[in-house]
Amino acid sequence: MDLTERPTPDPDRSEFDKMVAGDWYRYRSGPELAEMTNSTQRTCRRITALYDEDREAAYALLTGMLGTAGENLDFRPPMYLDYGSRLHIGRDTFINGDFLTLGGGEITIGNNVLIGPSARLYTPIHALDADERRAGYERVLPIRIGNDVWLGGNVVVCPGVTIGDGSVIGAGSVVTKDVPAGVIAVGNPARVVRTIDEPEQATGEGE
Repeated sequence: MDLTERPTPDPDRSEFDKMVAGDWYRYRSGPELAEMTNSTQRTCRRITALYDEDREAAYALLTGMLGTAGENLDFRPPMYLDYGSRLHIGRDTFINGDFLTLGGGEITIGNNVLIGPSARLYTPIHALDADERRAGYERVLPIRIGNDVWLGGNVVVCPGVTIGDGSVIGAGSVVTKDVPAGVIAVGNPARVVRTIDEPEQATGEGE
């Protein structure tokens, strides 16, 4: 995406259509977007309230609002989503509590992924020009997390990032750029510190 491209009015399309296409849109000018996020957030609160007394019902609510949900998805509330339909989660994945996805960019999480507590996945980018930002222009970029990835606690993944299969992101890291498969990355911004050798898969990078 060319971040220097300037927003231009496009009254012939809804703000939702612009968002899904990855074009500039104005969240505050699209009442359908506010209703979608409010509905999703209400469902998230219901899931949290249900979880202890009826876990099956909580699970059904979650999987029902996701774009796709693989078998044996496991999670711990609370969970904070903006657009459930834009989140796709593979099979045998575990998501710990206080998980947040922000914005309407598509987020794909693979199979056998471990996500530590308080992870944040951010998809929006706001206009760089102050006047355009004040007018509410933003765009979204997709996030893709491969199979067998482990995100430690308090990891932040920024818009447009892809994390390759089998990689580990250390606790507290801020991932601003793509991470290749089979590596350990830590820090702010996250940097690759080494590849993962088979005997060293479980190194205690931390949740």
